Amino acid sequence: MVVSGFQGDGEAMCPHRLVIEHVTSRWGVLVLIQLLDRPYRFSELRRAISGLGGRGVSEKMLAQTLQTLERDGLVHRDAKPVIPPRVDYSLTGLGREAAEQVQALARWTEQRMDDVLAARQAYDEAREIQSRAS
Repeated sequence: MVVSGFQGDGEAMCPHRLVIEHVTSRWGVLVLIQLLDRPYRFSELRRAISGLGGRGVSEKMLAQTLQTLERDGLVHRDAKPVIPPRVDYSLTGLGREAAEQVQALARWTEQRMDDVLAARQAYDEAREIQSRAS
């Protein structure tokens, strides 16, 4: 998953920004928070994320997100040599730290949503008054 639109030189120029993009991407956030509970198989992780509301994640996007988070050292992929193949995904220690931070931000937005909505309404009303005065 190349969230920023480029790889290679961008990684060398600002690796911090790329990790932040991976962790806070639309699906990265949901994957990290979901994996805080327990390891998941691919299909059950996809169902769990899709069950959180909104549009479901495609197989391709989930695979890319997991691969990116694995490359960053946040997700562990455990492929078991059985038939049919079984692959479990879990958080690494680093991934658990990142997921806890993301979850704290998600909780904060939940708790402060009324304040955000009030601020938006005040902003929109002020802009409307300004546009009428112009």
